[in-house]
Amino acid sequence: MTVYRRKFYVFNQGRPVPALIRNYEQRDFPDLIRIQQECFPPPFLSELWWNTKQLHNHVTLFPEGALCIEINGEIMGSMTGVLVDFDPKHPDHTWEDITDSGYISNHNPNGKTLYVVDISVRPSYRKLGLGQWLMLAMYDVVVYRRLDRLLGGGRIPGYHKKAKEMTPEQYLEAVIKGELKDPVLSFLLRCGRIPIGIVNNYLEDTESSNYGALMEWKNPFHTRILK
Repeated sequence: MTVYRRKFYVFNQGRPVPALIRNYEQRDFPDLIRIQQECFPPPFLSELWWNTKQLHNHVTLFPEGALCIEINGEIMGSMTGVLVDFDPKHPDHTWEDITDSGYISNHNPNGKTLYVVDISVRPSYRKLGLGQWLMLAMYDVVVYRRLDRLLGGGRIPGYHKKAKEMTPEQYLEAVIKGELKDPVLSFLLRCGRIPIGIVNNYLEDTESSNYGALMEWKNPFHTRILK
């Protein structure tokens, strides 16, 4: 395992605060589950939160893709990835299938696509830009492992408000043009992710009408291969 450890500062109301991104470990499991509970309160089902079996698989099957962020020594968020084979000519998939419902037992050590299983940040700390720092750290993993891309399906939680007026593709285009804002899509765009299409029945998610926006970040050192 290659250990990831990055120290830096984030700013809370103009004041620099020490931060650390590192690989999460078994001792962190209770904190990670607690963060999931804060990020996905009812009506989300508790079955959708991480369980210890899933987290155990993350730190044993692909520990390089298991990252957390600390503020003043306390875990405030996490991000998890899995290596997969991805064929851009056949992009349709569900979150459950490509992540093995979060258990990542289908992790392929030779896969060239780093797929985002989850990213979670405690709601009270989201204004500090922790999610974007986690995303940048996962880009580091892509470059270090000489992978082709980081890929993931983003929720489109604002779509249910516009579903009677436009298709999900039109909604995505409106967000890209700045005509609409979406809390997830706009965040991913700010992180440098590029939309490559809409996936139907991606995840059981009423707000997104079960759609997901497939968004990637290409390894800039592999652009010749990925054209």
